[in-house]
Amino acid sequence: MANIEISNIRNVAFIAHGGAGKTSLVEAMLYKSGMTGRLGSVMDGTTTTDYEPEEIDRKITITSSLAFCDWNTYRFNLIDPPGFINFLEDTKSCLRIVDGVVVIVSALSGVKAETQKVWQYADEYGIPRIVFVNKMDKDNASFERALDDVEKAFEKEPIPLSIPIGSGENLSGVVDIVHQKAYTTKANKTEEIAIPGEMTEAVDTYRKKLVEKIAESDDGLLEKYLEGGELTEEEIIKGIKDGSYSMKFIPVVCGSAVKNIGIGYLLDSMILCLPSPAEKAALTPIKGKNPKDNSELVIQPLENEPLSAFIFKTIADPYAGKLSLFRVYSGAIKSDSNVYNASLGSKERIGQLFYLMGKKQTPIQFLSAGEIGGVAKLKSSGTGDTLSDETRPTIFDKVQFADPIISYAIAPKKKGDEEKVSISLQRVLEEDPTLKFSRDDETKEMILSGMGQVHLEVALERLKRRFGVEVDMKTPKVPYRETIKTSTKVQGKYKKQSGGRGQYGDCYIQVDPMGRGVGFEFVDKIVGGAIPRQYIPAVEKGIVEAMHEGVIAGYPIVDLRVSLYDGSYHSVDSSEMAFKIAGSMAIKKAIQEAKPVLLEPIVKAEVNTPDETLGAVIGDLNAKRGKVQGVEPQAGGNQRITALVPMAEMLTYANQLHSLTSGRGLYSMEFSHYEEVPAHLAQKIIAERQAQKDEKGS
Repeated sequence: MANIEISNIRNVAFIAHGGAGKTSLVEAMLYKSGMTGRLGSVMDGTTTTDYEPEEIDRKITITSSLAFCDWNTYRFNLIDPPGFINFLEDTKSCLRIVDGVVVIVSALSGVKAETQKVWQYADEYGIPRIVFVNKMDKDNASFERALDDVEKAFEKEPIPLSIPIGSGENLSGVVDIVHQKAYTTKANKTEEIAIPGEMTEAVDTYRKKLVEKIAESDDGLLEKYLEGGELTEEEIIKGIKDGSYSMKFIPVVCGSAVKNIGIGYLLDSMILCLPSPAEKAALTPIKGKNPKDNSELVIQPLENEPLSAFIFKTIADPYAGKLSLFRVYSGAIKSDSNVYNASLGSKERIGQLFYLMGKKQTPIQFLSAGEIGGVAKLKSSGTGDTLSDETRPTIFDKVQFADPIISYAIAPKKKGDEEKVSISLQRVLEEDPTLKFSRDDETKEMILSGMGQVHLEVALERLKRRFGVEVDMKTPKVPYRETIKTSTKVQGKYKKQSGGRGQYGDCYIQVDPMGRGVGFEFVDKIVGGAIPRQYIPAVEKGIVEAMHEGVIAGYPIVDLRVSLYDGSYHSVDSSEMAFKIAGSMAIKKAIQEAKPVLLEPIVKAEVNTPDETLGAVIGDLNAKRGKVQGVEPQAGGNQRITALVPMAEMLTYANQLHSLTSGRGLYSMEFSHYEEVPAHLAQKIIAERQAQKDEKGS
């Protein structure tokens, strides 16, 4: 395949909420450009970019995938990332490496919370955008309503470059506002027609708005326009490009992905409104770091520069091995060559390079600056690593993913499969860095954490399909703690005589409650040799080990000070073991006398909700024993609630918030502190804990 001029490359991601038509739009572009021979369907499971069985079954994009098409000498590298809330971190990773974004807005449902969230990601990366108003073929579709929603949600003026001819079942084509031409599409064939007479006034109105917006952005053009002069087509074209690149307004086009209407005009508009890799680098310089001295490097997107390439995604395939997808920022990378992984400080062998068309791989000999491709079976390189020339080692910043918001305990369905589960999960984690797997030392459970229940369910479905491992998933145990409310003094004495040398350890301790989160403090107040120095660490060790299992419900004991102030010993029978047991006996007795209580973890939750569901969400948080700390207005008619809520009430909150807000709510949470559990709830928790112990003992 011939090398492509960097000025003719467009690296574009498609973002929207699930169901807005991203995957269908990519499919329509592949069909329109002749890259596929048929128009695939999400409902039929025949699209190019949704090919994983989990995606076909659920009819949503779960993992981002690549495709490419050629249109009028231009190469489009198309990325179809997820739009469902549980998988948006994958979308963030993809936005890290593109130069332009197409935002799909449904003419039925408008802009939802997921689209606003990924729009913010695009803001962070400074990526120019164009909006495609989709589903104009549906009943009750409204182009004007969609424009209003765009302006309200993104707080920037939308400027239509095309408008629909008809709507619903009468949609037949689009009018090009820029060149004042009309096009109809039928059976993938587009032909120019005269602008319908009833649309002349609307076309004139939208064109006037476009010209005025362009004139406003340039003093010379504004003066010319105010003096009655018409802007030339070249001035209008340049104004659209400049306005899009600088995000002064949002270019908007329209059509229907499933009817293949407006797709050719969208491709043309992407060439105009979205920058090439070189143009994007001029807007936002490509910066990396030299790992040797941490100095900043400004990377020029040229083929004759030293290599720098960023791995943005890993696909774990049990048969083909690990597939690494990357973007070349400078230089070129060749098949069957050696490169330097600057992130790891090691060399990496490059095998066969390829372009991706969904799951299909097209072998190629090299990739140069601005291109996106893949390679199989890299030995050590992973997502977020930078491949470079050893003469100029370069590291690009990794994407910072959000922390998981939901956790479940998992257990293999077959006994003895724990190790197999662990090994197979590590393969799944290679391709999804937002999943976290750990073992809870306290509860002995295997814990899988992710961005939502669907996220975890999909991961386990993938685990079963690829590696033949089945697990059960259940709500994990809450990490409760125990502490004391009053001070007390006790004696712990261990004396054992059974012939020969005996055991003797005797200690007096005082326990005092400490502030939340302080932990544990041991104070040695022994004077006059009441306990020999060599036995004092043993007393502390016995106390610490005994604190792992509390006296109320067997949870770890925290936030207290233990002062060892007196004791006695036997010159023959005393030993480290005897004093360790004495310390353990003392702390257990002291806890019983010091009014022990149960503590529960409290999380700080931030919940974004539309205005209309604010009351319902706050009411639900209050019902969960939450304490609302504040409410702040957000862009697009949303509100952000900050609240402190018991973790036990938030374990399945993702599903509840989705129900309360019709899928438009988002939330994040992090551990805050521990608080005392209300007495009536503590009794229930203690009873459940005792029942579990009895069940294990039987």
